[in-house]
Amino acid sequence: MPSLSIAVIGGGIGGTAAALSLLRAGFDVQVYEQASVLGEVGAGVQISPNASRILHRLGLADALARMGVKPLAWHQRRWQDGRTLLRTPIADAMEATFGAPHYQMHRADVLRSLAGALPPERLHIGHRLTGLVDDGDRVEAQFENGARISADVLVGADGIHSAVRRILFGPEKPNFTGCMCYRGLVPAEKLAHLEIPVEAQIWMGPDRHFVHYYVQGKRLLNFVAVIDQDTWTKESWTDRGDVADALAAFEGWHPQLRSILAAVDETFIWGLFDRAPMPRWSRGRVTLLGDACHPMLPFMAQGAAQAIEDGAALAACLAKGGQDVPEALSDYERRRLPRTARVQAMSANNKVRFHLRDGPEQMARDAEMAKSVTDWSLSNVAWLYGHDAGELDDTAIEAPRVAG
Repeated sequence: MPSLSIAVIGGGIGGTAAALSLLRAGFDVQVYEQASVLGEVGAGVQISPNASRILHRLGLADALARMGVKPLAWHQRRWQDGRTLLRTPIADAMEATFGAPHYQMHRADVLRSLAGALPPERLHIGHRLTGLVDDGDRVEAQFENGARISADVLVGADGIHSAVRRILFGPEKPNFTGCMCYRGLVPAEKLAHLEIPVEAQIWMGPDRHFVHYYVQGKRLLNFVAVIDQDTWTKESWTDRGDVADALAAFEGWHPQLRSILAAVDETFIWGLFDRAPMPRWSRGRVTLLGDACHPMLPFMAQGAAQAIEDGAALAACLAKGGQDVPEALSDYERRRLPRTARVQAMSANNKVRFHLRDGPEQMARDAEMAKSVTDWSLSNVAWLYGHDAGELDDTAIEAPRVAG
């Protein structure tokens, strides 16, 4: 049986991880990235066990161990006094429970590792998609540089502004979620006097929250400061922010957070956008993965992980489906859509929970957290971290959920 040829549009974390999973399954894969240089904006990313087990399978265990940081715990704290609301030890417990590690990493390190494992002749930069035609037997794609290609399958891994999605399902604007963020990186030595432990710390307060954790072998501290805001017009990750504005936004918050902000040389500001879960991702021989079909708020740290899962599941479904591509893509969608919709909904709900103003609801939340019955206790995330997307277990297919 001849191997299917697969064109992946988008060379970010989701696209390159999918390409590696597809190559491992024996497919002829080519990746087309619109940028002239492969790179990843942003800073920190969490590689949870549901993603790391896939990346280990792809041969990246050494790279992850070399550049990643294994947090000792998730530590959720009160905004003004630093009081612990919930501390979940995860360093050894994560691997013991789920059989794979949890890493905190710089996004660029993850992409560099993925791209480095991809044969260079399979990665094509400077290819911006302008059109595609599915004639039933093949998919033809055209690019802005004049190149034209033909493949058995085309995968849109081209992000929240996906050109593939737009061609398949028509134009649609992402939804502003009511949150904007400051993000940045601080050299760890500048904060040594604070003696910040190797934890992912989440500080909750009225209308905002603050997250920080180490990346790059503990050399850098990554932070994200999220603030409720009514309107936003831009979606860039690379707009520079004003450190003074960030400090003013966290006036009255714990001195540790203000010390982190004060040590920043530069900060970036961006608005958070998402989309409602789609009723379908595929049409004929074309499908979507990652932010192209399920962009989500980062409040469960699952955006990259779910994209990595998508690629593993897609490879398994195509391998199982033989030459019936539309049926294989339908199977992929059936397995992935309910799960990613659930993560999208829970991420959105965490935004509300993290930002409660002081009062009865906040006190009730804190009491529940003290009992370890929230999303962030290990027992309650077993469905998420224990999942192996590369194994097609029909008993694990979730019923569709309605976000609420």
